[in-house]
Amino acid sequence: MTTEGRGLHTHVLDTLGLAITGGEYPEGGVVRTDEVARRFDVSRTVVREVVRVLESMHLVQSRRRVGVTVRPARDWNVYDPRVIRWRLAGGDRPRQLRSLTVLRSAIEPVAAGLAAIHATPEQCAALTEQALGMVATSRGHQLEGYLRHDIAFHRVVLDASGNEMFARLGDVVAEVLTGRTRHEVMFHDPDPAAVTLHVRVAEAVRERDSARAEELTREIAVGALQELDVLAP
Repeated sequence: MTTEGRGLHTHVLDTLGLAITGGEYPEGGVVRTDEVARRFDVSRTVVREVVRVLESMHLVQSRRRVGVTVRPARDWNVYDPRVIRWRLAGGDRPRQLRSLTVLRSAIEPVAAGLAAIHATPEQCAALTEQALGMVATSRGHQLEGYLRHDIAFHRVVLDASGNEMFARLGDVVAEVLTGRTRHEVMFHDPDPAAVTLHVRVAEAVRERDSARAEELTREIAVGALQELDVLAP
């Protein structure tokens, strides 16, 4: 597929994904591929490829003599980063953010405790580097820079846990953190206490203090939930 073709594919996919997850196409609603092709002025091949991707996410299903229908929300692959991104862009954002933040609060403290046991020296160094990067970008409305370090920090924690299931949640956490920033569901400058907690988590992991790393990461999670109470009730 050419660069132009990939661009069209992505545009159609994002538009339909947003429409489905946002309720524009209700459960059981039919997505008419011929109408999609005309609307976006794309070939049927592009539409078929888009439908295949949506099927892989369990958002739609194709049936003979019925067409492409929207599946119930309970069937959706809610861990797919693109589904998360689309849902965070819609009207269900507060509930979606809370659901994902609760998931993080259940997983990340345990992952941090494991990281204190399993992290390599390189991962310890990376964790410290990203925590210091968060400090450096935590003032002066540098949210995009802060976001990059925040995402990298949490990816290292999940990877360093030594649990491949936790590590695979890196993209999920990245979408949550990105969504909070892009949709302005956080303060103009990060909470200084939260920034300090990240530095202390890096120290606890480096010092192999599993209980402390878990406890401090739980404090971060509690703070994130409290922030949602204020910004996205």
